[in-house]
Amino acid sequence: MTIPGGFYRIIALKLNNWILESFKIISLNIKNASPEEIGKLYLEGDDLASTLALLKNNLGLDELMYLSTCNRTEFLIRTDSELDEHYLRSFLMIFNESLRQNELANLVGKLDVYEGVEGVLHLANVAASMDSMVVGEREIITQVRSAYELSKSLGLTGDLLRLVVRHSIVTAKKIYSETDIAKHPVSVVSLAYRKLRELKVDLGARLLIIGAGKTNAAMAKYLKKHGFNNLVVFNRTLAKAENLAQDLGGQAFSLSELADKGVGFEVIITCTGSVDYIVTKELYAKILNGDSDRKLVIDLAVPADFDPEIAQNSNINLIAINNLKDIAEKNLKQRKGELQQCKLIIEQALEEFKGVFRERQVELAMSEVPDKVKEIIDTAVNSVYAKDVEKLDTSAKETLDKVLTYVERKYISVPMKMAKEVLLKKS
Repeated sequence: MTIPGGFYRIIALKLNNWILESFKIISLNIKNASPEEIGKLYLEGDDLASTLALLKNNLGLDELMYLSTCNRTEFLIRTDSELDEHYLRSFLMIFNESLRQNELANLVGKLDVYEGVEGVLHLANVAASMDSMVVGEREIITQVRSAYELSKSLGLTGDLLRLVVRHSIVTAKKIYSETDIAKHPVSVVSLAYRKLRELKVDLGARLLIIGAGKTNAAMAKYLKKHGFNNLVVFNRTLAKAENLAQDLGGQAFSLSELADKGVGFEVIITCTGSVDYIVTKELYAKILNGDSDRKLVIDLAVPADFDPEIAQNSNINLIAINNLKDIAEKNLKQRKGELQQCKLIIEQALEEFKGVFRERQVELAMSEVPDKVKEIIDTAVNSVYAKDVEKLDTSAKETLDKVLTYVERKYISVPMKMAKEVLLKKS
């Protein structure tokens, strides 16, 4: 049995120059854009599911994953299309059809695009928090995993994204376990709490917590741990507000009751998934109820929950994602000594990924070989040599069947092994 060596070289060349290059990332992050701009690319629930399906179908994407956090939105896609300005404008318009032309042009100008190996490298940096506002924050690895699982459940992902996401998570875990990058961990929540303490807010101050999700739950734990004891939780779903309030020893109300039950506060801490402002000028005026004392508002939502124009005309100390950048930069300097080691781990992992990826592509490319071999054997036995086979006695037919089965197995396993060896040598 002779297999031409050129067969494997063709496979190697095709895989190296095509498959991975179709992997691309469209990124809008806090380094280039404001939280409000990032919020224009935020969706959740049924709206997200239907919009992602529309994106995939209209643009003919082979695979798609959506990642959204408080300081970034990332679209991981598999496509052979060129991601030029026209394509990016079309992409954003499908995702958010309410964008005006000037908004569209502004967002496109702030996008980062990564392709092929650069995309794999970028996602590993994201999962390891190397590209986060707060380096060393472990939450991002969970967000990447959850984003992938959601996209997978919607039928948007395939083998390529599975491999790339798995690589990013494994690499991030290695960084967290083999370096001190996450030592004395700092998060957006802890940075916000630090600012609150710097302002010397009284432990008995009445704090309104709007939203009962993970971010506010984490913030509430800080508050309880350090002695704050007058906490009121508001949430669209009352049951969730009650659960969080019970943990804090506080009160719980539906979000619709904020105008009445929010009166007489010192601090507002808000983080919901709303695409519109939760605290508008009108609502703030109601809960302020003529109080002229300076208030503290901590808005950790993306997009923002608190209309920033209120702070321009009111006695307010507003802390939002943008205000935490300076502290985050100090945090980065403190971890500078670990960054080089992290980069080395990421680079080494990338080389390992290339090998794994090539090997996987050989497996996929040769997955049709078994059917082809069976088809050839069937044609030979039942057509080309049918008359000769019919002349054989039962014993001879059984022997022929064994020989053909043996050849079939070897024709599948041997070329697979040889193809992998050739491909890896050429790399």
